[in-house]
Amino acid sequence: MTTRSDEATATAGALEDEFSNRKHYIAEWDAEDVEAWEAGGKDIAKRNLVWSVIAEHVGFSVWSIWSVMILFMPTDVYGIDPAGKFFLVAVPTLVGSILRIPYTVATARFGGRNWTVFSALVLFVPLVLTLVLMLNPGASYTTFLLVAALAGVGGGNFASSMTNINAFYPQRLKGWALGLNAGGGNIGVPLIQLIGLLVIATVGNTEPWIVCSIYLVFVGIAAIGAALFMDNLGNQKADLRAMGKALKFRDSWVISFLYIGTFGSFIGYSFAFGQVMQINFLAGGDTPAQAALHAAQIAFIGPLLGSIARPIGGKLADRVGGGKITLYTFSAMALAAAVVVTASTLDDRAAGPATTGTLAILVLGFIALFILSGVGNGSVYKIIPSIFEAKAQGMDDLSKVEKASWSRSMSGALIGFAGAIGGLGGVGINLVLRASYLSPAKSATMAFWVFFGFYLACIVVTYVVFLRRPAARDVTETEESVLV
Repeated sequence: MTTRSDEATATAGALEDEFSNRKHYIAEWDAEDVEAWEAGGKDIAKRNLVWSVIAEHVGFSVWSIWSVMILFMPTDVYGIDPAGKFFLVAVPTLVGSILRIPYTVATARFGGRNWTVFSALVLFVPLVLTLVLMLNPGASYTTFLLVAALAGVGGGNFASSMTNINAFYPQRLKGWALGLNAGGGNIGVPLIQLIGLLVIATVGNTEPWIVCSIYLVFVGIAAIGAALFMDNLGNQKADLRAMGKALKFRDSWVISFLYIGTFGSFIGYSFAFGQVMQINFLAGGDTPAQAALHAAQIAFIGPLLGSIARPIGGKLADRVGGGKITLYTFSAMALAAAVVVTASTLDDRAAGPATTGTLAILVLGFIALFILSGVGNGSVYKIIPSIFEAKAQGMDDLSKVEKASWSRSMSGALIGFAGAIGGLGGVGINLVLRASYLSPAKSATMAFWVFFGFYLACIVVTYVVFLRRPAARDVTETEESVLV
């Protein structure tokens, strides 16, 4: 007699056969089939998750490479002032954010495995050009901007990776899986900054080519691993039409706005934190080499803790609800921003350079913002599949399979769009900081006030849209329960 367990095992075995014999292609994938999942489906998903994290991790590192390169660029050697450096790191942020939209649909069009391999190999281009350019400090500022823009291809990897992993995992585990995938990718930012620190600490701030060379090896490992161990899914759907449909829902725009506050903060501060610290150390009397070392010693800590916090935010959202965790997070971010404003204001009022005490407060406030932005990243992304899962349950004209397919398609499309809009928040942070340093006060205080006000707006939006009673908005009881 054949049991359901036997059937589930056979299904999982068939999936593995497809992986082995059909060039990493799985025609039908149903993550919500609990028995098939437990019988072996989860191992397939885990394998894809691991290499997705690695590839996305390297992509994030290349995307943020100019946040490290500017520490190797003394103004008297490269001729680029602090305002120019803020704009320089804003350019790859902008390009990476825009690329997230086409990258979102690429996995469904070309296959998750295929696109991961391709998107990893493309990273060789900005790495090689960055290496060559940093050995020629006399190049024009326009050349630096063009090469920095090419690093933006690393930012697109996030959208394709998240869309792909969203298709592999069941609804009950999406918060954890998406949080882990994104968090592991986000750690690419502090890792390259840590490698930059090690280079500066050992050989000084004159050998940036070493950082680029190390990542040429990492990119090769990511591409080979993805080719050997990842799969393409035949029933994965996410196209521009799906994105257009997803954007017809008001909640899609709300999620995108909130993601500016979480991911925009994370990536914006990640690119700018080292530069802000370097400016402070230079003002305190450090030489350019000393300022680069001291800034590098601090810069990687915030992105590292923020990355670690991301899967925690997803896990908390799985248990408590995405809406509640997001509200608590923005409330705490507003408090942390107030601390940063206070420290910066005290520095502005001081007659001399920043004191050790106010600098420590500034750093602690930034670290808190990094951690909280990581938590918020996980909780906001948990809301996305919850929204469409709830809406799908109200579509009585669709079968169970069609509902699941519709939910995956809409979620995957919005993940990419929200990621793109969120990334633009990082552009805004660097441009606001640039404008703040160009103001008569020549400090970041004005920028910090802007960030504080934005977090207050996010608190209001989160509460009004996701936490008021159902009677206050047009949602079903099921949708309310999954959000809060």
